[in-house]
Amino acid sequence: MLWLCLLLIVVAVGISLPLTGLLVRLGHRFATYDSAGAAGHVKELRRVPNTGGIAVFAAVALPLAAGLLVVKLGLTDLFTSRVPALAEHLPGIQSQTPAALSLLACLVILHLLGVIDDRRALGPWVKLVVMLGCATAMTLITRSRLFTFFDPLVGGPWLSVVLTILWVGLVTNALNFIDNMDGLCAGVTTIAAACFLAATLLHGQWFIAAMLALLLGACLGFLAFNIPPARIFMGDGGSLVVGFTLAFLTVRTTYYDPGAAGGWYGVFMPLAVLAVPLYDFTTVSVLRVSQGKSPFVGDQQHLSHRLVRRGFTKPAAVGLMCSLGAITGVSGIVLGSLEPWQAILVGLQIVLTLLALAFAEHATSGRNGAGH
Repeated sequence: MLWLCLLLIVVAVGISLPLTGLLVRLGHRFATYDSAGAAGHVKELRRVPNTGGIAVFAAVALPLAAGLLVVKLGLTDLFTSRVPALAEHLPGIQSQTPAALSLLACLVILHLLGVIDDRRALGPWVKLVVMLGCATAMTLITRSRLFTFFDPLVGGPWLSVVLTILWVGLVTNALNFIDNMDGLCAGVTTIAAACFLAATLLHGQWFIAAMLALLLGACLGFLAFNIPPARIFMGDGGSLVVGFTLAFLTVRTTYYDPGAAGGWYGVFMPLAVLAVPLYDFTTVSVLRVSQGKSPFVGDQQHLSHRLVRRGFTKPAAVGLMCSLGAITGVSGIVLGSLEPWQAILVGLQIVLTLLALAFAEHATSGRNGAGH
């Protein structure tokens, strides 16, 4: 199963890479360039197509749809005969069919929403409502919940349901927010997906690992054309897809096994792996609200833009954020298997990394005015 999951990375790259290249050509031919966005959205416009999310979506959705079709038509023997190890996991894979169908439906909705928004801005509240609607549907249909230990304390599952919906919305928005510089969203997602993939492979969570492998391959193929200077952008048609996929898979992943070594603090792994995009989301939202602006209307105050104003080149800013994401992400992989004192040290390392970043950018800012 390990090799099958790794093979899915190659499959996703094989879809994403050539399709992204095709979209670059079609983008220039049909002038599908980055648009001005919603009213009040401040951004730098370049003659670069913003349709790359189509390739990212296809690389995740097509293999998923093909797998569901194979199960539906009863063609699994074609694969188990070639990969005998797959046979013992087949009942588990089949049990995940409702969750996979729900995920595919939500990804289609969010992808179409993003593609439309990339062509003609729909406004932040429309996207937020649809996003939270998909998060609610996924949570209720698949019965996927975080923090279920709250249930007996508050008289039922309502709190864990609300927290799960908010988490999915937060992560989806955080990845959407961070799509503001060449290579940044795809780079951060690649690192996060790789870290989550390592953790799920170690714990034998094969369905989650397979989906993470597809997401990883989709972003790698797209990155070949998105690294600075980008020849194509992901657009909301891609960032909403990668954000929602990551968010849902973090909810479905098991971080703590009472019968194994380690402790309950493994549930904090998503915070460790996604520390950098969550830091960006939090700081830019606080800045916007403190200036009397909507936190959901884009500007030039994101962490990447703040780093550029402090002397970094854009590729260097992207490289720094991806490197920090790798530092916190690698720490998160083993979090659930550590002794309590070791987990505390890992937590302190992550917090100190973000505090050092905050200190570095504010120590050189001189209270620089507007920014994103």
